[in-house]
Amino acid sequence: MSDEKQTESASLWNRGGESPAWRWRRKETPLTRFLGGSPLGVALRLFFVSLVVGALLMWLDISPADVVNGVIHFFQRIWDMGFDAIRQIGNYLIAGAVIVVPIWLVLRLLSMRGPR
Repeated sequence: MSDEKQTESASLWNRGGESPAWRWRRKETPLTRFLGGSPLGVALRLFFVSLVVGALLMWLDISPADVVNGVIHFFQRIWDMGFDAIRQIGNYLIAGAVIVVPIWLVLRLLSMRGPR
């Protein structure tokens, strides 16, 4: 009879094959999936991590303006190097096209004449 009671109590708590813990779990929304948790929990974690990192930066005598200016300067240098490279490639392209395009055009015109 103890087996029957055990089976009966198990069926009371485990209806539909689901664990009772699933009843108390919040449904996952796209926002919680994106953030990696509840918005309040993520905000609290970000607050404390920002506090620790900010204290470390102040201890190293690095101000937020220094960090922002460094990032801006970094992207400015990449931008400048990128356009210099594009300008150089454009010069090569134009120099080659001045020779290649007229030759191609002459060859196309000669091939339209037909066989001799």
